[in-house]
Amino acid sequence: MSEDKIRSFEQKRAETSPNSLFTLNRIPRSREVRQSWSSSVLTTIHSIFYSLPLTFRLKPDLVLCNGPGTCVPICVSALLLRLLGLKRVTIVYVESVCRVENLSLSGKILYHLSDHFFVQWPTLKEKYPRSHYLGRIV
Repeated sequence: MSEDKIRSFEQKRAETSPNSLFTLNRIPRSREVRQSWSSSVLTTIHSIFYSLPLTFRLKPDLVLCNGPGTCVPICVSALLLRLLGLKRVTIVYVESVCRVENLSLSGKILYHLSDHFFVQWPTLKEKYPRSHYLGRIV
């Protein structure tokens, strides 16, 4: 559904801005909802292998993510670019508005790896002092 929305948005944008270009790249989810921890290790590795060539080819300035099953592998790939000295990629993570008291699994991982970590509830800001709280970002 998201892919259809992106395509529709970009097609409308192209009508007013004919030089606009976009590409979509599919990355396998690293973990499905309710997937076991043991099997998610293999699917995450699989997703990282899809993410690495894409990240190394695009060399983004910024990775902005909000927690779906593909964001951790992309961020790991971006960190690898940084560690290898190929590109300084800024990683910004926005935790879901649904997360009121605890972080998602992606949030727990990226809290330590991201440059900027945003939460949408003051209770999370209290629990995670390195996070930024600006209110709801819907």
